Amino acid sequence: MNTLQSYFDSGLSFAGMAAASAEHGTLLVAQRERAVVPDDLLARTQALTGQFHLLAISEDWCIDSQSILPVIAEFADRAGNLDLRIVGRDANPELIDAHLTNGTARSVPVIIVLDADYLEQAWWGPRPAPLQQRVSAEWKALEKPERNKEIRRWYAIDKGRASLTELVQLLEQVAARQPESAIAGS
Repeated sequence: MNTLQSYFDSGLSFAGMAAASAEHGTLLVAQRERAVVPDDLLARTQALTGQFHLLAISEDWCIDSQSILPVIAEFADRAGNLDLRIVGRDANPELIDAHLTNGTARSVPVIIVLDADYLEQAWWGPRPAPLQQRVSAEWKALEKPERNKEIRRWYAIDKGRASLTELVQLLEQVAARQPESAIAGS
């Protein structure tokens, strides 16, 4: 068993993560209940050959994780060819250090795409590009509480579409460069 499979096997389901979060579990469950999975993105993912494992590095207090993971969990459950497990960033420093944002930041969530053999094929995170552009540009000067309010508002309007679009594009890229036997685990 490789190391990434060990992380995956020890990871929590989304329900397990929500149940383990005394402070944010109710919010996570509510976000999952409101999750919108676009049919076009679901169809594109279901058309991919094989099974993918998504290993998320997260922390329940993170606004981005609270907004993205519920949608990805709903998406993975509906897709049928995705399996999601979540591990804590702070409990796994060596894993997050291998997936730093801009080579320096331990930002979450990070979604690692693993093939059927639990080999890393790509990773995504910590937030969709359109939001990151706004945070880095027009919202950079805002005080943290006001910036967080804008981030939450952006996620509420977007409903996870930008994150799912980027994740589906990544899955399609991975599938396109893999021989069928590597994806299907044959």
